[in-house]
Amino acid sequence: MTSTPRTDSLTFHTASRRHLLVECADLGATMALHHSLEAADLPGVTELIPAARTVLISFDPARTNAEILAEAVRGLGHTESASDAAREVTIDVHYDGDDLAEVADLLSVSPAEVIKRHQAATWQVAFAGFAPGFGYLASDDKLFNVPRRSSPRTRVPVGSVALAGEFTGVYPRSSPGGWQLIGRTDAKLWDLDREPPALFVPGTIVKFAEAGRETVEVAGSSAGSGSSGAAGSPGAASDSAVESAADPASDSATAASPFLEVLRPGLQLLVQDLGRPGFASMGVSAAGAADRTALTTANRLVGNAESAAGLESFGGAVLLRSTGDGVAAVTGATGAITVTAADGTVLTPRLGEAFALADGDELELGPTERGVRRYLAVRGGIAVETALDSSSADTLAGLGPAAVDKGTTVGVHDPRTAPHLVDPNPTQPRDLPQAGETVMLSVTLGPREDWFTEAGIETLLSQEWTVTHESDRVGLRLNGEVPLERARTGELPSEGAVTGALQIPPNGQPVLFGPDHPLTGGYPIIASVDDVDLAAQLPPGVKLRFTTSARPTSNAHPAEASRTAAGSRTNENEG
Repeated sequence: MTSTPRTDSLTFHTASRRHLLVECADLGATMALHHSLEAADLPGVTELIPAARTVLISFDPARTNAEILAEAVRGLGHTESASDAAREVTIDVHYDGDDLAEVADLLSVSPAEVIKRHQAATWQVAFAGFAPGFGYLASDDKLFNVPRRSSPRTRVPVGSVALAGEFTGVYPRSSPGGWQLIGRTDAKLWDLDREPPALFVPGTIVKFAEAGRETVEVAGSSAGSGSSGAAGSPGAASDSAVESAADPASDSATAASPFLEVLRPGLQLLVQDLGRPGFASMGVSAAGAADRTALTTANRLVGNAESAAGLESFGGAVLLRSTGDGVAAVTGATGAITVTAADGTVLTPRLGEAFALADGDELELGPTERGVRRYLAVRGGIAVETALDSSSADTLAGLGPAAVDKGTTVGVHDPRTAPHLVDPNPTQPRDLPQAGETVMLSVTLGPREDWFTEAGIETLLSQEWTVTHESDRVGLRLNGEVPLERARTGELPSEGAVTGALQIPPNGQPVLFGPDHPLTGGYPIIASVDDVDLAAQLPPGVKLRFTTSARPTSNAHPAEASRTAAGSRTNENEG
């Protein structure tokens, strides 16, 4: 179904200092470009996120840049369609969806005709997004172009087969959604015990059939056949991950290793490492620690690999009891750190220094004072069951270990497995903000700044914005006196988004994407914040001002569109 990518009709947009968005003429060209990019394996490219009309290219700035990548993309030769060798999946459907009659009316055919043509069409997974395992399937039948529901459902049942725009999709788990429901399936769209876990990955050929058989047939894949039954939630690993964390005698946390008992978790306590990059094709975002600098610093202090899992605390007010001896370090937001020994002796370690924990010690992280997230690393690293090679808790996708609750015991790997020596040299606390202060953040404009008027861009860069209490790891909702004025109306086809992106919903108030943001989205992104670690430390009530050193135009040469500027913090009482 894919075709030759037309490199003469490509448009390039800067999406951040390490992301390039390539826009194509139509879905077919986008699928062809994605296939060609996969085959080319360009140096420095770390991730590809295909979408309806675009491919978002993530790259390592130490190995390449946007200008080199743009030239390489323009020079891509003809790549044969992947369809001939693509794996094929047959999905059995009960065509009894709540919106089937309405869809038939919208398409001016009978419900029986909708079902017949839905089964007769050849569908191909164009891209993934929205949730792990959710694929956007395009067909060779031009009949299917269905508007979304005017009022989205608050809950769409797992396994629902639905239509929206030119796509069909199957909900891998129960979630809100605005697609038109035409049926349901027992197929398991997401299964961490399967390889690959996602049944739908880009390029997969999908046929729909009337329900009757009890299996999902998968051809051309080493995965074999997936069994029918209730579709698995992307968070299916959470329970087992918690059990592993709660059992100090498990393989990952032996009885000889220390562990931590959670006496008080605070507002939110999560296990985090550096995330799970490389799974965008299955609709899985990288997630990981919101403040990566803080986590890697804490791990270095205790001698762990930088990628080791630690605990991420939002707001502090955490109380833990150590079983066994160990070495720990706390980084990130400032606030009191207290270690109370079993005999009542009290120690107050400094932020950013390694300190000893003895059997029975209670470690308390007081409320945060500057910044909002604190990171605890323990020599050996936190031991929980991984999902897609990562211990990171993705709160939006429900992937990875569940939030750590009161009474949970968190395992720690054997401290002797840590690869480095404990660092005796404390690190200096970073200059982090508190509510009421003003933070200056540098941004890179794009990729969709052309969807906004000059006045709208000026408002973004001149107006003060407040971080609201409606903020979490998915994103920070900002509020300004004047909403951003759009130059274009209508709906933007879903496209890849990055951590730090400033997405602008219809109300004109920005949402600053955090590490658990959706992989793709349909609201225009006006800019991206350059320092995402600082953005992760912004508490509600902080005031923001954005600055940029240049303003690119759409389709500008990527080298000319790259901007950098230093972020800084000022106190609003200092003028």
